[in-house]
Amino acid sequence: MKNGKIVVRKASGRDGDSFIALVRELADYEKLPPPGRREEARLRRDAFGRKPRFELLMAFRGGKAVGYAAFFMTYSTFLARPTLYLEDIYISQESRRSGVGSAIFAKLAATAVRRGCGRMEWSVLRWNRPAIAFYRGLGARELKEWTYYRLTGDAIREISGRKGGRRGKGAEGEI
Repeated sequence: MKNGKIVVRKASGRDGDSFIALVRELADYEKLPPPGRREEARLRRDAFGRKPRFELLMAFRGGKAVGYAAFFMTYSTFLARPTLYLEDIYISQESRRSGVGSAIFAKLAATAVRRGCGRMEWSVLRWNRPAIAFYRGLGARELKEWTYYRLTGDAIREISGRKGGRRGKGAEGEI
């Protein structure tokens, strides 16, 4: 499926099934469990609901969905400008090395410029050499001085003062 016109556009609710199918492909590629039904429902709501939590671009080649990019805005206090953070980018195996990734990045970069972003950022798995080579080819550079950290589940609840859903000592009120 390397032939056909590439179209990259903002996703809409009618793209939900194609988006979920591509997320499953990404999970398989990264050797992770795919989202279950509840997670799929949240993905749809968070992408296409009344108050989306992230933005979604879909790439089509010959009318078939072959890729997506999920992104959202963060903020750099040092640049005093927004940052476009790319959470996920995925291109189906049969459409890699066909210009789809470049088309998606061009649309993301145009969005970043239009919104006055000072930068775009994302992370990549160390073993994903093809993606790393692609990003370097775009002119992106690895940030060796930064290390990512993550809190999940019980650790978040523990810090927030809630253990097992019960209110404990901790920060009061909502931000």
